[in-house]
Amino acid sequence: MRLLAFLGLLALVLWEAGTASLPKEGRKRREEQTPRQGDSYAALPVGNYVLNPDNYGDVIDMSNYEELTDYGHQLPEVKVTSLAPPAWVSPSKSAIPARTSSANPGTMTRPTTLGLPTHRLPTCLVCVCLGSSVYCDDIDLEDIPPLPWTTVYLYARYNRIRRIRAGDFEGLTKLKRIDLSGNSISSIHNDAFRTLPALRHLILPGNQLAALPVLPGGIELLDVRLNRLRSSGIRPGAFGAMKKLQFLFLADNLLESVPGPFPLSLRSLHLQNNRIETMQRDSFCDPEEHKHTRRQLEDIRLDGNPINLSLFPSAYFCLPRLPIGRFA
Repeated sequence: MRLLAFLGLLALVLWEAGTASLPKEGRKRREEQTPRQGDSYAALPVGNYVLNPDNYGDVIDMSNYEELTDYGHQLPEVKVTSLAPPAWVSPSKSAIPARTSSANPGTMTRPTTLGLPTHRLPTCLVCVCLGSSVYCDDIDLEDIPPLPWTTVYLYARYNRIRRIRAGDFEGLTKLKRIDLSGNSISSIHNDAFRTLPALRHLILPGNQLAALPVLPGGIELLDVRLNRLRSSGIRPGAFGAMKKLQFLFLADNLLESVPGPFPLSLRSLHLQNNRIETMQRDSFCDPEEHKHTRRQLEDIRLDGNPINLSLFPSAYFCLPRLPIGRFA
């Protein structure tokens, strides 16, 4: 009995000596890692930290981190240097036709319909189409492009158009205004404007026209300033048949005479800076009807011509105002 008691006492002393040699932190960690009976949740070790319901909110401690900075006002500037190379497409699967080379790559040729002749949409990829208006200004056009059927107003100014062909405006029954200022047009086919019943304004200044084509009778404004028009390039009675014509601008050309007669609807006639030397008695008035007064034609400019207006008083006795020009 004494031997057994001695051995038990020796074991107890050895156990106490072993636990006493451990560091306090080690003993504490081992005790904390040992689940206690009666706890609702056993503590779970997370790294060197023991996670339990009491300290769960303290696991992520942001106290040692600096305040986050907003770099929204310091976004780096992105400079686009070139487009990314297109993905490789097998020639057998490519739906885009090969582009043919051109002698002058900077010059745009007449757009094609690419299989869509009914709607003529490709022109709106080259020009700007806004509703019923088509804007093709200053894009190096050499011909009138195919226009949508609904075009009412066309602006193709400052291009390289040299001629207007018979079918350039075919079928455009709603077209009211054509502005081709500042091109190099030297010829217009006689049928180019003949089939445009709605055409009201035809604007062609700054071209190289020596003659006028057949014009629709519904035109109200015709502007052909700064061309090379001669009297021989205007058909006799051409303007007299235009019963709705109100504004006729023929200044800065090479006309040798007043291209009358003019319709009663005319309100403004500009013939300044031509070569006009003479005038007919019926240029503005009816020589047989002296009581008639032509009240609408109040603006006639003949300044800059070699004509002496005082020599032709019977030509404008019916006008409400004298023409502007030299009377001495």
